[in-house]
Amino acid sequence: MSIFITGGTGYIGAHLLKKLIDAGEKVHVLVRSEKKAIEIKHPSVTIFEGDIMNKESIIHAMRGCSRVYHLAAFAKVWAKDPKIYFDINVTATVNVLEAAQALGVSKVIVTSTAGVYGASVSDDITERYVRDFDFFNEYESSKAISESRIKDFVIAGLDVSIVSPTRVYGPYLFGEPQSVTQLIYKYVKGNWRIIPGDGSKIGNYVFIDDVIDGHILAMKKGEKGHTYIIGGENHDYDSFFKILAVESGIHRKMIKLPIGFQMLFSRIQLMKIPFGGTPLITPKWIAKGKYDWKVDATKAKDELGLKITSLKDGVKQTIDWVEEASKKN
Repeated sequence: MSIFITGGTGYIGAHLLKKLIDAGEKVHVLVRSEKKAIEIKHPSVTIFEGDIMNKESIIHAMRGCSRVYHLAAFAKVWAKDPKIYFDINVTATVNVLEAAQALGVSKVIVTSTAGVYGASVSDDITERYVRDFDFFNEYESSKAISESRIKDFVIAGLDVSIVSPTRVYGPYLFGEPQSVTQLIYKYVKGNWRIIPGDGSKIGNYVFIDDVIDGHILAMKKGEKGHTYIIGGENHDYDSFFKILAVESGIHRKMIKLPIGFQMLFSRIQLMKIPFGGTPLITPKWIAKGKYDWKVDATKAKDELGLKITSLKDGVKQTIDWVEEASKKN
């Protein structure tokens, strides 16, 4: 039987789709419009136009599938109406799980985020970590609510596992690079010279190929109701940019930008809103930079067999992709 995917045109979803196709799988993909699905057209892919807020369109697309990957989410740093975080990340997830339940799907993998656990204030983050303080933004809180609703379906008998990636980076199949990949891209192209804060804050960086492997391994080996953090290596900003400089062979004079200046910039960005603009960043997201986000992905390595790409190797592969992409442009 086929595999059903939501979010197949997104960064992670596109990579997962490619991996499944290469493995000989037949895949059903739900998309908002066929026009947006041009890049994923393939003989092994059946595209269904629909809306994850509409359960009937989900059921129509999911019929004939035995396994489900639910990756669709709203993860932007700002929304005019914050309700969209909860519509897409909570209500739509419930819709997908209700459809899977109604159709007797054998296994569902839901993509969440390690951000649900919060910063590593008292210890490194694991799946047993208890969050120390409130959520930073609507994305984190909506994903936490989503996870609680997923547990309800597990109790009701549906076989669901959650995968929670950390800071994902690596080559893009199509679209504009975002987040860590965008930072690498801009550094190589000479458009990035900032180190956040004093360079000492730690984050966890996971290569895109490992994230995809984590999804597939969770589908094969993931325990019902379990969450698996899909993480890579922990590095502070200083070591991250040192690796980036060494692997690219480009050594730039970097400027360390204190958190206070970052906050000021984010507040200035909010001034765009009354004029119909979209802020590049908000104070809620900048506040995350006050803390370390150290993660321990031992559970995924031990129970799923996840192999971790070193930051050095992952950055090198990303730089190679940047250089190839530049030649094509």
